[in-house]
Amino acid sequence: MNFTRWSARLPGTQRRAAARTDHQLTPDRREETAASSVPAARVEQLTDAAPPLPAVDELPVREVLDRVPALVAHVHGPDHRLAYVNDAYVTAFGPRPTGAPAREALPELHEIGLLPLLDQVLRSGKPRTVKSRKAPDGRSYTFTCTPVTEGDGAVGAVLVFATDVTDHAEAAERLRASERSQRETAVTLQRSLLPQELEQPDDLRIAATYQPGGTEAAVGGDWYDVITLGGGRTALVIGDVMGRGVRAAAVMGQLRTAVRAYARLDLPPHEVLQLLDGLATEIDANQIATCVYAIHDPNEGSLVYASAGHLPILVRDESGAVQRADEPTGPPLGTGGWMHSSGSIPLSPGSTAVLYTDGLVERRNEDLDEGIASLERALSGATGTPQVVCDRLVRASGVTAEHDDDVAVLVLQHPARTGPDSELFRNAALELLGGVEAAPRARAFASGVLTSWRFPVELHDLGVLAVSELVANSLQHGTPPMRLRLRRTDRRLIVEVTDGDDHLPRRRRAEPGDESGRGIAIVATIASNWGSRRTPGGGKAVWCEFALPTATK
Repeated sequence: MNFTRWSARLPGTQRRAAARTDHQLTPDRREETAASSVPAARVEQLTDAAPPLPAVDELPVREVLDRVPALVAHVHGPDHRLAYVNDAYVTAFGPRPTGAPAREALPELHEIGLLPLLDQVLRSGKPRTVKSRKAPDGRSYTFTCTPVTEGDGAVGAVLVFATDVTDHAEAAERLRASERSQRETAVTLQRSLLPQELEQPDDLRIAATYQPGGTEAAVGGDWYDVITLGGGRTALVIGDVMGRGVRAAAVMGQLRTAVRAYARLDLPPHEVLQLLDGLATEIDANQIATCVYAIHDPNEGSLVYASAGHLPILVRDESGAVQRADEPTGPPLGTGGWMHSSGSIPLSPGSTAVLYTDGLVERRNEDLDEGIASLERALSGATGTPQVVCDRLVRASGVTAEHDDDVAVLVLQHPARTGPDSELFRNAALELLGGVEAAPRARAFASGVLTSWRFPVELHDLGVLAVSELVANSLQHGTPPMRLRLRRTDRRLIVEVTDGDDHLPRRRRAEPGDESGRGIAIVATIASNWGSRRTPGGGKAVWCEFALPTATK
């Protein structure tokens, strides 16, 4: 076979086309060209010193192909009958019978799916390349299929080049394995730092989801949390640490732990963010995070919140109308020098609130406000349990396993209770007017309310005792206005007394001769839990809880 017909089509020979044309010039033209580019004094010296070079067409192509390290095969016709394989191909796969179709003569090409590519090259007359295919011998090759023209100029054959890229493929696989291992470590750390089981407050129903970015994206620092504060109040948190990988997950874990510690102080949302801002700077001055901290109080029917550069809370009321929480919003945590402030948004019975991170609404080719508006539309029609709403919002936002950013969503509902269920949630309040006579009036009020709620005698007596001690403490150390509030849920009885003094009580050991100082100690002994907090406007609230026995639920 005359290989010189298609030797010019071998990869790289086009680069030598210009050199070949120089040999095809006539002697007169060559002399003219040389005279125009080489000084006349040197023409004769160059002509004598440089012997003529052989043209590429004169090289023994068969001998060249036999010696190249790449695997070479030449197939002819529509059934790709084998016409030639070089020595490297024989070394890799053994001798191959010429004249047989490629499906029989070159079974290794059939196994890796290369025969359809040969058909495509034969039809189109254009070369094609497939990268890093693993052959039956266990090694990886990059295959280039080049069309070969016949004497009439039509494509009638294909030349197959296979370059061994096993080392490159193995190095790439080791790199991918290392990246997968690092990502799995980060995801494991991330998930271990998130709540393993959400706290479920008495008055709210809550669900959350976290989905890491796709396999090509490093895990981020998204997190959420639900913290029961006591007295029927609940803190809800969601945040996003900028950056990716183990470092972002570690910073997230520190911030989440700090939030839980600060929440135990029962501070207003803006004061919690103020403390977090300073902590974030200490953790890493170059690492910033966004965060929303909100508190739900069933007695107020609203969410009081503060935001550090985070996306707005969305609230859907019972009619389906969606409201977006407005300012105040401060800069992200870790920037320093900003005084955060708190705002509020209604959360009446029947409402659903959504807290989320930017992975749910942010897209590269879309404005962020458009993403939030799209989420509002999805929320307006999302009904069902919090978990159902959570899943629907994730699907409506187009989040899949290949999503390029982490997504965290926290959904909470304030159920509208009717019928027998409403009997398990009751409130009663009394304004404490007058002087010392307010204490017996408060005991009588508490006794009547607890009797009407059909509490057992033991729980009734403990509740009345707690009311007596908290009211006495408020009368002695507090200032008007004073108020007693009793609240029952399906799980507990809550007693709360508020007054106008912001000095928080503390539990202390009373000496045998002391006539006072035992009230809080008594309450802490008989109650399941107790605590105090400052209220807006300069007052305080002192509360205690009693777990209800199963029979009264």
